[in-house]
Amino acid sequence: MGLRATFSYAGRVVNPIAQPLPTRTGGFGGAAGLIDYLKDHSVTHLIDATNPFAAQISRNAVAACAAAGVPLIALARPPWTPGPGDRWTRVPDVAEAARSLGSTPRRIFLAIGRTEISVFEAKPHHHYLLRFVDAAKERPALPHHDIIIDRGPFAETAERDLLEKHRIDLLVSRNSGGEGARAKIDAARGLGLPILMIDRPDAPQRHEVGTIEEVLDWIAHSVTDRGV
Repeated sequence: MGLRATFSYAGRVVNPIAQPLPTRTGGFGGAAGLIDYLKDHSVTHLIDATNPFAAQISRNAVAACAAAGVPLIALARPPWTPGPGDRWTRVPDVAEAARSLGSTPRRIFLAIGRTEISVFEAKPHHHYLLRFVDAAKERPALPHHDIIIDRGPFAETAERDLLEKHRIDLLVSRNSGGEGARAKIDAARGLGLPILMIDRPDAPQRHEVGTIEEVLDWIAHSVTDRGV
């Protein structure tokens, strides 16, 4: 017998990748709203596979599952770690990344998504390369910037060409981890470029695994009423 399951998206991407299961989009209204959803839809198990930088979503999931008595497992991408040839400077958050850019104008690939771009308005003398999945309704208030609309995953050779074409001399990246977005990290290493790497926020205490196979094994050994 198959499982009944639903994908839930936050709604930040206009056209998310189609999934072979029913899909919902949008927030729940915090932990309280998620509790109501779990009960109203008879959810028996929750898989938190959100972006590691969406810490509030994960905190809400942990709190809601604890209150509703619903087992939770988190699929957490392993973070990237620097290797030979990497030139990393680690910072704790986006605000510190902006403060670390310095006063000398640079050409920066700002690979942090869209939601915190405004933090870099305090450093208007740099030229920024931005890459979004969807076109923004309003252009960022950065005097010097280029925008690329594209969706990954990207190949290392293509990322290297991009960095060279735009004469990038610094990559700012969140440590999202996993394989789908690491090509830019490998490309920067190959070109000898420095990386300002933003550390992940602390995750809530939870049952956490690193592979889809481990999630499926957890489901197979714990699901009885088949609603996920």
